[in-house]
Amino acid sequence: MAKQDNKTFTVAGTATNPDGTTKARFANDLVARIKILNKANCTNINLMELPSPMTKLEALEYLQGTGSFTGDASYAIANRTADKMKSARKSEVSMTLKTGSKPAKAKKDVTAQEVLAAAKVQA
Repeated sequence: MAKQDNKTFTVAGTATNPDGTTKARFANDLVARIKILNKANCTNINLMELPSPMTKLEALEYLQGTGSFTGDASYAIANRTADKMKSARKSEVSMTLKTGSKPAKAKKDVTAQEVLAAAKVQA
């Protein structure tokens, strides 16, 4: 699993860098984040408070659902969502458990506790 995939944020949105690239942004303090982006000479700052703390993927999906973003901002959110979904799929675990002489294959999201329990059974 990628580092900090479970970190949550209360603010999300987009901002355009001085070089013209628009990026998705995340924070836990709206005012402080706007000050930082202004100091970095970012433009088109569009941040919003989220209804509850969310991971980056959840926040991106929420932002897409609001319909508040158009043009480059919408494109940046869609691209970042696709990247996050791709990395989430990579972190899925595929494992094969053998019971008796017949192998039983299972492909599903598995928690760390389930992996440890399966390893103890095989030992």
